[in-house]
Amino acid sequence: MNQNILVTMALTFATTAVVSVGGIAAMIPEIHRQAVDVYGWMNDAEFATTFAISQIAPGPNILLMSLIGWRVAGFAGLAVATLSTVIPTSLIALAAHRAEQRLKRANWYAVTRRSLPPIVVGLIIASATVTGRAAITGYLGVAIALAVGLYVTLTRTNPLVPLFAAIAVGVIAGRLGYL
Repeated sequence: MNQNILVTMALTFATTAVVSVGGIAAMIPEIHRQAVDVYGWMNDAEFATTFAISQIAPGPNILLMSLIGWRVAGFAGLAVATLSTVIPTSLIALAAHRAEQRLKRANWYAVTRRSLPPIVVGLIIASATVTGRAAITGYLGVAIALAVGLYVTLTRTNPLVPLFAAIAVGVIAGRLGYL
């Protein structure tokens, strides 16, 4: 296996994780850009599939980076991708918690804390846009995505209901040659 791929992957995931605000959802556009556009580790469809598997599987959202690492470089890639994402951010979280305990009474800190949620929401919307562009193809895909989005937004039922319905529609459409 090429060690340069592992080093590149470690630097890519570590730097992306360190500068992301809002967790894994905020990292998705940059990870997509790096994995698909910059390094060509996978194409849009492979990224979309990997993202879907990471979201459906139980466990933390960081599974996306682990699965990308696995696809690119096997078990070594999985380990490098996971650790290079988790270790730097964990150290930053520890330092931030300690700093927060000392600074939480400062006026500027309160203003900063109130300004972060809108930034995070914007990054999540950007993630949804990038992922949607990679995953949704054709009018049927757009219709399925809109239907699921509206259903989840307008009802209080479990999101698994439209998820399984969308899977069924997708399978049927695929069998009939529409996807």
